[in-house]
Amino acid sequence: METYPKDIYTEPDPDADTLANLGPLTGMAGIWIGERGLDVNPKADGPEKRAFIERIELHPIDAQTNGPQILYGLRYRIHILEPGKVETFHDQVGYWLWEPATGAIMQTLSIPRGQTAMATGVAAADAKTFRLEAVRGNTTNGILSNPFLEYAFRTDRYTITVSIHDDGTWSYEQETLLIIPGKTEPFRHTDRNKLRKIGEPTLNPAAQAEAEAKAQAEI
Repeated sequence: METYPKDIYTEPDPDADTLANLGPLTGMAGIWIGERGLDVNPKADGPEKRAFIERIELHPIDAQTNGPQILYGLRYRIHILEPGKVETFHDQVGYWLWEPATGAIMQTLSIPRGQTAMATGVAAADAKTFRLEAVRGNTTNGILSNPFLEYAFRTDRYTITVSIHDDGTWSYEQETLLIIPGKTEPFRHTDRNKLRKIGEPTLNPAAQAEAEAKAQAEI
């Protein structure tokens, strides 16, 4: 059971510089591309492997407070194509969040198939690998799906493991456990990719304002 303070209302003053307070998420800030992604998804006649190209933008947001709780984070958008095609293969938006006081990491995600989830984990501030999980039915790290997905491809569990590499790249492996009518075993829908940086993150508004004020003072 978590131990929470009696005062759930008083908000502390967070640091304006989100990039300096992202803990294990620090190595993910920026604009990235991955050109060797692999998706293994279910089809009527068995698993299908599909290559994909992925672009991810992760930009810092101003710190968020829930009473005494402070969260620093990155807003992200993922856009995925199959090689040689122009139509979107996968689109996803959400936030990666870090709570320095507890080491909690959260990933919120929403996709335009009528599905949303929040995965959670715990890691040290200098961790280079961390794992998050969402479980259907949980109220703090759960999964919600539209009625058809709940019937045909019910998602019981989602996990993602992120690894930050010394060469400045990062990679992930994720698994979505699907329950499909007529199948005796759950289907393990997997995705993985390695990302290289192609652009720097945009500063969060509070940090940008501080930088502009400092530059103006130096004139």
